[in-house]
Amino acid sequence: MSRKNYLFTSESVSEGHPDKICDRISDAVVDLFLSEDPDARVACETVTTTNFIGLCGEVRGPGSITPEKIEQRARDVVRKIGYEQEGFHWEGADVQIRLHAQSADIAQGVDADGNKDLGAGDQGIMFGYAVRETEDLMPAPIYFSHAILRSLSEARHSGAAPILGPDAKSQVTLAYEDGKPVRATSVVVSTQHAEGVDQDEIRALVREHVETVLPDGWMCAEEDFYVNPTGKFVIGGPDGDAGLTGRKIIVDTYGGAAPHGGGAFSGKDPTKVDRSAAYAARYLAKNVVAADLADRCTIQLSYAIGVSRPLSVYVDLHGTERVDPAKLEKVLSEVMDLSPRGIRDHLQLCRPIYERTAAYGHFGRKPEDDGGFSWERVDLVDDLKNALA
Repeated sequence: MSRKNYLFTSESVSEGHPDKICDRISDAVVDLFLSEDPDARVACETVTTTNFIGLCGEVRGPGSITPEKIEQRARDVVRKIGYEQEGFHWEGADVQIRLHAQSADIAQGVDADGNKDLGAGDQGIMFGYAVRETEDLMPAPIYFSHAILRSLSEARHSGAAPILGPDAKSQVTLAYEDGKPVRATSVVVSTQHAEGVDQDEIRALVREHVETVLPDGWMCAEEDFYVNPTGKFVIGGPDGDAGLTGRKIIVDTYGGAAPHGGGAFSGKDPTKVDRSAAYAARYLAKNVVAADLADRCTIQLSYAIGVSRPLSVYVDLHGTERVDPAKLEKVLSEVMDLSPRGIRDHLQLCRPIYERTAAYGHFGRKPEDDGGFSWERVDLVDDLKNALA
């Protein structure tokens, strides 16, 4: 039997964190290609350090997307995040592009041809998760960790908090009683700031945002509230620490409350099931919980490169089920085509909707009018109920 009373911690990082800058640049390249060709192929990795941005990987798309366009998109990302610092500046950084054509060996396994359907872009396992802890059916620790940093970012961009810099981290520990989150026992926030700012001023500013985000009565004790615990945090971003695409995968998903598959998301077009099937698994898990079939749901999917169907579908309802998990496993494939093409079509993933996913989590977001975060819809509830009736 699982424990009912425990502490659980999740962390988040801001859009200005070095790794998140890289995720966002990589996803901006994906959007650039998909905006001109919905069938483009992109696998773009980014690295950053002091006044340097490097892009490498494989692409297949229209010749109109030149290295100059890619470089400009990378600079635009850094500018929008807010880096105009001596050690990392959107305009002054050296940008190197090392993208080349996609391997023909990979292409032949993935592309549809004759009677062959679109295959998976790689082998792998993907997980989706939903739990009845927040309104968006996300684990509460990662939900609040993201929300604190989003609130600080909005204040920085609006001009309400000009003393803040782009780089930041948060960490929230919640107490669970009888299996439900009831309060924060500690909160950690480290945020980049302007030179000469008093740490008490930073602490007071951060506290205001934390208390606004957490439910009433959930704030931790003062001695367990840590703001810039090492002290001064002026040098940040890639000038303080190198960044790389795909290094914050637990931040991207469920904060460690659920398993993560074998690959990162950012920089990959939707033929890569590391990304698209993880979105599909979250979509199905969220609909299962929204349909009141369970209070908690984990779904695993697995694929082989070039194969157009999942090799396995596994459901764990963690003892909260109001339906037979084995029956649900069969129904999931009936209500949604889980082939790579089926996922792309159902969730309409061949659109430039990915740059916005690169910070504050790929899950627990609101579906947007242009199709962004389509995997957060709960439009399968009736189909699931009818199939299980």
